[in-house]
Parts: sequence; C-alpha cells; structure tokens
Amino acid sequence: MADLIAVTFDDQNTAFELRAEMAKLQKEYLLEMEDIVVVTRDDKGKVKLHQAVNLTAAGAVGGSFWGMLIGMIFLNPLLGLAVGAGAGALSGSLTDIGINDKFMKELGASLPNGGSAVFTLIRRSTPDKVIARLEAFRGKGKILQTSLSKETEDGLRDFLEHMNDEPKA
Repeated sequence: MADLIAVTFDDQNTAFELRAEMAKLQKEYLLEMEDIVVVTRDDKGKVKLHQAVNLTAAGAVGGSFWGMLIGMIFLNPLLGLAVGAGAGALSGSLTDIGINDKFMKELGASLPNGGSAVFTLIRRSTPDKVIARLEAFRGKGKILQTSLSKETEDGLRDFLEHMNDEPKA
C-alpha cells in the first residue's frame, strides 16, 4: 500500500525543486513513487496540476504505433496511424492513475495565491537516507495531509516545518 504525502510551500519554485530531487532519489532506488504531482495556485487564484507524466501524449504515441501496425496489415498505414493516435490520446486523457485529480484541485484551492503543493504517493522508501538528501528543504514546507502513522507524520512535520530542530524519525 502506498502512502500519500502532501506538502505545501509559499512559492512555486520550491515545489518543482522538491519534485526534481525526489525523481533523483527514485533513480537511485532510495524511494519508489507511484505518482508525484505539483499543484500551483497563481496570483489570480487559478489552480493548475503539473503531472509528472503526460498521459495524453503517452497514449497518442502508443496508439500511433498500434494504429500504424494495424494499418499496415490492412494496407493503409497512414489512416491507421491517425486513428490510432486519436484513440490513444483520448484514452490517455481519460485515464487517471495515482492521486485523484479532483482531490488535488480541491486541496489546491486552499493554497495561498502564488503558493504550491507537492502530492506524492510513495510505495516504499529508505527514510533515513531520503531525509538526509532532502536537508535543503528543511523548514520550507508545511504538511497539508498524509496517510502516514502519527509518529512518522510528526517526524516529517518537525523536519519540514522547523528550521533548526532535529527530526524525530
């Protein structure tokens, strides 16, 4: 089972920096994420989701391949390519994996204008190594919501919300 962690920031750059660092940690096998999304609220109050993977584009690419292959069988690869790309893009745009978009938009509406949040679904991690690598984010964020145990959440909250304190966990 994956754990949800949502962290807010007063600016938007910090959220994107955290997402980039967490992607590096995943490449180094220190954590395994199911999903990570940056949610921003602009100065006019508009909430926007920045998905790590564009499912519409991925669906179009996959659909193009299969459509072209089927088109070659029926001697019309260009038509197959076009139909496959359209069908793949449609199916990709309708697919929602990971964290529910409606849920993130609702919580994103509570952000201050110009603020951001990072929503992460983590399958597993090596907490001591991950916390050490996220030292640059100490004191910069606030926990919005988690599905962690009370003890683990308190340790993460202390780390993110207090500049000079040592984390409990």
